[in-house]
Amino acid sequence: MSTAQATPPSGRNWAALAGRIALFLVLAAALFAAARWLPIPRLIQWVRDQGPWAPVLFILAYVLACVFLLPGSLLTLAAGVLFGPIWGTLWTSIGATLGATAAFLTGRFLARDWIQKRIQAHPRFSAIDAAIGKEGWKIVGLLRLSPVFPFSLLNYGLGLTRVRLRDYILASWAGMLPATGLYVYVGSVAGEAILQGKATQHTRTPMEWTLYGLGFVATLAVTILVTRIARTALNRRIG
Repeated sequence: MSTAQATPPSGRNWAALAGRIALFLVLAAALFAAARWLPIPRLIQWVRDQGPWAPVLFILAYVLACVFLLPGSLLTLAAGVLFGPIWGTLWTSIGATLGATAAFLTGRFLARDWIQKRIQAHPRFSAIDAAIGKEGWKIVGLLRLSPVFPFSLLNYGLGLTRVRLRDYILASWAGMLPATGLYVYVGSVAGEAILQGKATQHTRTPMEWTLYGLGFVATLAVTILVTRIARTALNRRIG
């Protein structure tokens, strides 16, 4: 009986993971394709020309995307194109954390009834709420590492739980970092390809592209491993 009950969640977990990887690859392919058909180099240069305002504009755009339930994946990829892997990860992390916090506070104080109706479509949320009541930030961190809810809706939904704001912010920031780093890294590689394809200053050697590829594979493998571990731990806590 217990074996039969344990098998379906495992199958669903693998299917969800495969879906996330497929979505990630589709977004990456779309970014590369856009380089061929859109004037992306000019857009990149325009943003960079904003100087110190460029990160501010990007962070503001990310906050608005979170508040209005828009997917942040493309923005995260764009951060790698615009700012490179290190600064892109930093600005995305700040924007995503601020946006998630704004949505959290909106869900807690301004839109409780509307969020409650949306959350009712997810029967596992009551179990998550109960688990957060016992373990707080740990469950929030696991949800960020291996989300069972869409990112934007989760930001609002967690506002209905008993988690403290400080714990929510810290756990969200740490839990979002692995996926953020992966998406930004891919965006930075795409940016190199876009700019090189337009015959800009520096041309990468085959060895450099090989190192880029190895870095991507390593980052992807670590992200998948962390996701699997987090998903197992989350299922153990919320049943």
